[in-house]
Amino acid sequence: MALIDLIFAKKFSRELTAAQLREFAAAAADPATPDYQLAAMLMAIRLNGMTERETAELALAMAQTGDMLSPEVDGVPVDKHSTGGVGDTTTLVLVPLVAACGGKVVKMSGRGLGHTGGTIDKLESIPGFRTELPETDFLRIVREVGCCVVGQTGELAPADKRLYSLRDVTSTVDSIALIASSIMSKKLAGGARGIVLDVKLGSGALMKTMEDTLALARLMCAIGRHSGRQMAALITGMDEPLGSQVGNALEVEEAIRVLSGQVTGPLLTVSLALGAQMLVLGGNAPDEQAARMMLEAALREGRGLDRFRRMIAAQGGDARVCDNPGLLPQAAVKTPLLARGDAYLAGINTESAGLAAQALGAGRMRKEDAIDPSAGYILRKRVGDYVREGEVIAVLHHSAAAPVQKAADMLRGALAFSAQKPSKQALIRARIAPDGKETYENDL
Repeated sequence: MALIDLIFAKKFSRELTAAQLREFAAAAADPATPDYQLAAMLMAIRLNGMTERETAELALAMAQTGDMLSPEVDGVPVDKHSTGGVGDTTTLVLVPLVAACGGKVVKMSGRGLGHTGGTIDKLESIPGFRTELPETDFLRIVREVGCCVVGQTGELAPADKRLYSLRDVTSTVDSIALIASSIMSKKLAGGARGIVLDVKLGSGALMKTMEDTLALARLMCAIGRHSGRQMAALITGMDEPLGSQVGNALEVEEAIRVLSGQVTGPLLTVSLALGAQMLVLGGNAPDEQAARMMLEAALREGRGLDRFRRMIAAQGGDARVCDNPGLLPQAAVKTPLLARGDAYLAGINTESAGLAAQALGAGRMRKEDAIDPSAGYILRKRVGDYVREGEVIAVLHHSAAAPVQKAADMLRGALAFSAQKPSKQALIRARIAPDGKETYENDL
């Protein structure tokens, strides 16, 4: 069937069959297919939508245009996916903790783009750390260490890679069906049998409303279940950076401090909640409460940090950073951002705060842009803290050539102050259990 026939059908809101969706995915993976035909199809989907079944079939079809991993890792392979945020270093905390509790984590991650950070960029700030490994080495490390984090290969869901590059320039980024099928195509290709989703909500998230966030989480869970995966999801807040350190090497340092028991707070809270779901899906714990106790014990006994140390060494990195974070890239200049009056820090526009880190060199606008692994900032105040004039709100880490004044102005502009102490939003707003049951923040 010609692609023009599929465009015609979707133009009139007709439901496509699994065979038609496989045809579309194959066309997307074929370099000979003109961009304008794919763009037309994307717009037809954006305007007329897809059913849950269509979205699930498209995700699987895109996954099958490339390598489909079947990890043999002496256990149930599990994975976690976040829809992106700022200071969101949960992967670096929960992956070694889950492995320390017997989990087998097969983690494929991406690079940062725009205001959100990327796990691969963070790990590559560790001297020598390799994120590109042959599949045999990847799976061997998972068997031996319990976890391994690598970048997504070019052979993973190539149809999605093509469509993803077109969505931004065709104004179809905001289609929930296209977002869900894109994310899940890579998760299905990665081979994990249990997948935990961290779907962000708030000013720094892809989705800004609870309605849209829940719709995305439900759809991704349905896609996974349609393909025989066990799924769970948490809706978590992104109304301020999750951690206090924003930037690649800075976030690795904070993860080490969390794993060594020096730091608690929102980053640890969300990491434990996600990690507990992973242990349940992997069959390592009978329920969430038992899983949480296992993770807390691994943290308390230093087994999570030891597992992180082992993973770094196995992937060619300098594991001494776990005992001496000063071996991570260090910024040449550190500039404090001072408060201009007495008030409560009432809120942070997290997207703007992420763009401030990008301006310092911690992020990229285009995939080919270089980043400065040492760049970013450390927040000294969190939402709800009282700030006095002249106090340090944040410390900017940057090179001498970075546009520090621009970044400082962007970060200051992201901060809202109030004479009244603000109420704090819940970190975990909702949960979707493996059986599909939904629980909301008042009952969590």
